[in-house]
Amino acid sequence: MRVGVPKEIKTHEYRVGLTPGAVREYVSAGHSVLVETNAGAGIGAGDEIYRNAGAVVIGTAAEVFAAADMIVKVKEPQPIEWSQLREGQILFTYLHLAPDPKQAKGLMDSGCTAVAHERGRRQTFDRGGWNGT
Repeated sequence: MRVGVPKEIKTHEYRVGLTPGAVREYVSAGHSVLVETNAGAGIGAGDEIYRNAGAVVIGTAAEVFAAADMIVKVKEPQPIEWSQLREGQILFTYLHLAPDPKQAKGLMDSGCTAVAHERGRRQTFDRGGWNGT
């Protein structure tokens, strides 16, 4: 699977959908990861760090959306991003759709499969190992 990580564009959002460590895990499992240039700048992870983790760094969000089978983000997609999603593509991100019917309609119109990560099982790091909470 080709996993895409665009740079977050929501105002004051500096996180990134996948850390370099997560990229390394995806790549070791046989997936390819496409990261938009400077996507990790807000967490201090430059493009070279992502390349060293096994990602392919590409120039624009449009290229990430066009090439990826799954898009991984931190925050809900913005209107410019809805139009780049397509049928058969998976979106894995925060989705709080109740107060935003325009977002819900944009996602439905795109035909993508949108998965809300806040609805999944949360994992916390506890004393050197993963502990589900």
